[in-house]
Amino acid sequence: MANAATEELIENFSLFDDWEERYAYLIDLGRKLPDLPEAERTPESKVEGCMSQVWLLSEVEPGHPPVIRYRADSDSQIVRGLIAVLMTAYSGETADRIIATDINDIFNRIGLDRHLSPNRRNGFYAMVQRISDTAAQAMKASS
Repeated sequence: MANAATEELIENFSLFDDWEERYAYLIDLGRKLPDLPEAERTPESKVEGCMSQVWLLSEVEPGHPPVIRYRADSDSQIVRGLIAVLMTAYSGETADRIIATDINDIFNRIGLDRHLSPNRRNGFYAMVQRISDTAAQAMKASS
């Protein structure tokens, strides 16, 4: 089940008639993301498996279940847009909700499943894996 912000994002994508408009919207979402400072673009924060450069950081707020906030950046405008989708779906959510989020459903409802190259799709799922791993580790640490 998607959070309210993700449902709104999906609805916004549905307002566009063709993929070119959706693609422009995705890029616009990426432009609105805050840049990561150069000091946070480290080998530890870099996501492997992405064609572009991607850095992903997480901050776990203690609790039962813990809440996790993510920040990420890329050198690609399209990937920044994908990051914006992921931040909408995951950042600020509890670890258990992050684990329960069906990103494939969100991905399909937006239409990204049909319009991303295999390399971008692999990178997208590399980011999702990093996010899921962080949530699983936070759940384990809180129990």
